[in-house]
Amino acid sequence: MIVLKATQEKLLSVLQSVAGIVERRHTLPILANVLIRKTSGQLQLTTSDLEIQIRTTAELGGDAGNFTTTVGARKLIDILRTMPSDQTVSLESSQSKLVLKGGKSRFTLQTLPAEDFPLVQESATFGPVFSVPQKTLKALLAQVSFAMAVHDIRYYLNGILFVAEGKQLSLVATDGHRLAFASATLEVDVPRQEVILPRKTVLEMQRLLSDAEGAIEMQFAPNQAKFSFGGMEFVTKLVEGKFPDYNRVIPKNHKNSVTLGRAPLLASLQRTAILTSEKFKGVRLTLEPGTLRVASNNAEQEEAVDELDIDYGGDTIEIGFNVTYLIDALANMGQEMVKIEMADSNSSALVTNPEDVNFKYVVMPMRI
Repeated sequence: MIVLKATQEKLLSVLQSVAGIVERRHTLPILANVLIRKTSGQLQLTTSDLEIQIRTTAELGGDAGNFTTTVGARKLIDILRTMPSDQTVSLESSQSKLVLKGGKSRFTLQTLPAEDFPLVQESATFGPVFSVPQKTLKALLAQVSFAMAVHDIRYYLNGILFVAEGKQLSLVATDGHRLAFASATLEVDVPRQEVILPRKTVLEMQRLLSDAEGAIEMQFAPNQAKFSFGGMEFVTKLVEGKFPDYNRVIPKNHKNSVTLGRAPLLASLQRTAILTSEKFKGVRLTLEPGTLRVASNNAEQEEAVDELDIDYGGDTIEIGFNVTYLIDALANMGQEMVKIEMADSNSSALVTNPEDVNFKYVVMPMRI
């Protein structure tokens, strides 16, 4: 009674695509399981943590046997990982057990009834579907996700704001000390929609999106978002709350600006970061005609000074920053040059890409 046959490689890859959200410890034991539904030549896998649900469908071909069950996702993945990638494995489901066979190995796993698996109730009021290329969304997420808050009590900061309006999709993230903004053009006009995706959803999306050709379809409801791409369907709860007005935070008309090589600046900051204090991570930037000086020191009275020759003729400005905030932004920008605009030593700085008006990064100064 073999109900499912596939190569280890195929089964492992579809399992791994849905298993990222599975918590090892959960108040509901069944949430550590993956819901497996086999109908004729199709395999459907679903996982959930009650706030996010991921479902993927794979074509298997083969026999017409059907079954539905749930089994521990991590155990199944761990077992499959130990098998050769070209090995054919089979799954048999009977009573409250699932038997996995491959070569001369046999594993009998405990299952829980499929009808007890808590599927996420999908919203009945999704807005219009719109799409962008997968690699576009992946790039946008990379440009802003590092600026999300981690465990902020202002829970609406622990995620990313998605704003779709007209032909524009904009993503914004801030932790209160810095803000990242990136946008892309849509192929169709969409009515204004604004939602906050939770941090866990963002990290999972980044893991799943690929640079392959192919679009990702999105739909937003008042309390849910739905994404479909590459045979996967991703439904997530949204973060409630009012995101800060990012347009007010992005400085306009700073009178001093310098354009310089991104890689040399990043290397300089990484060098001086070594001698910053563990707690504050502060560096001092001194901008004067022809030179940018980066300096740091720590409680052991050690210090680092690094200079870059620049094309600059504006005011002399000495300003302090958390070096991690600058490194994060530069490391996630791809192009050669970076533009930094400043007003004075007490105002936030604006970091942009001279070749791309759709990326903006604002970082607050710190007293050093």
